Amino acid sequence: VGAAIWFVLPRLCEPQGLPIRGYGVMLLVAVSSAVALAAWRARRLGVDPELIVTLAFWMFVPGIVGARAFYVIQYWPEFQRATPVATLGALVNVTQGGLVVYGSVIGGILGLVAFVYKYKMPPLATFDLMTPSFLLGLAIGRLGCLLNGCCYGETCDLLWAVTFPVGSPVHVHQVEYGETFLYGLKVPSHPPETFGGPRAPALIAEVEPGSAAEQAGLKPRQQIVSINERSVRTVEDAQWELIHARKAGEPVSIKIAGSPTVASLPVGPPRRSERVHPTQVYSALNGLLLCLFVLAYAPFSRRDGEVLAMFLTLYPITRFLLEFIRDDEAPDFGPGLTISQVLSLILLGCAALLYVHVWMKPPGLAFAKSRE
Repeated sequence: VGAAIWFVLPRLCEPQGLPIRGYGVMLLVAVSSAVALAAWRARRLGVDPELIVTLAFWMFVPGIVGARAFYVIQYWPEFQRATPVATLGALVNVTQGGLVVYGSVIGGILGLVAFVYKYKMPPLATFDLMTPSFLLGLAIGRLGCLLNGCCYGETCDLLWAVTFPVGSPVHVHQVEYGETFLYGLKVPSHPPETFGGPRAPALIAEVEPGSAAEQAGLKPRQQIVSINERSVRTVEDAQWELIHARKAGEPVSIKIAGSPTVASLPVGPPRRSERVHPTQVYSALNGLLLCLFVLAYAPFSRRDGEVLAMFLTLYPITRFLLEFIRDDEAPDFGPGLTISQVLSLILLGCAALLYVHVWMKPPGLAFAKSRE
């Protein structure tokens, strides 16, 4: 704790003070609600609620570590900093998002298995007890994703589509992929096979018609060499300078290679990301509905493990489908699948094996004081 306060806390603060992050607040609410639900169900099933609070700690820490590790592995270049201490600060700063559900599932399961082994609890019955709580925590946690702007969807024109501020994860993604204008310019780096990736020269791909950039004489294929008198060597540098200037509400001066003049561009009217699917809301509703479903099913289960098997069947299916309208993960696996879709298929296979194991057992429940 002392090391975290000494090395990490100063990097979480901003000049205006210590920010209260919506993602971190919703994460706290999610964990508290999940533990409360598990303790309430444990009391009805004749299990000491204090034991559930202990179990929550055993699951929470490895769950967060697993969720963060999964995200860091996926997006490691985003966490690299100039010094090891700065990199460590970026790695542990989970208050601004950066947790993957499947990583938390893996970490939470490992923590639960260790707890079950230490306290001699019935494994499948304990999993059944905790499954609704995980889904409730997922539902609330996804609202934190909405506040943070991560786990976003594809662009759309639906009535309920949402936009996010400049500098949010979805806005940065749209800048990188040339889906939105910034100061009247599109300076994309992705896909790499088209634009060369983040280390390519900062070439203008498109100029917004009627914008100040067009009036200043900027044209596609011109190379940006400096922004606000700061050298721009790569397209990543250009994106960073433009995004941070826009967040600060500052005009920019752009110098083009081979041109003696400097284009001065005003801030212009406030601009947010393009409209996207609110996949965070879809995921929150999905988690809540699945939580209510397994809670309704639990009193009718006849064998330990049925509730867990139901979760391992339904959640991977819904997650697999949601991935088709999410835009934060590249489909890099097999026939255009994301890593979450691959894991969904693996979990469905695990669910099939679990069903076979459960139904080979005679009917009976380890926690049978009340059928809820």
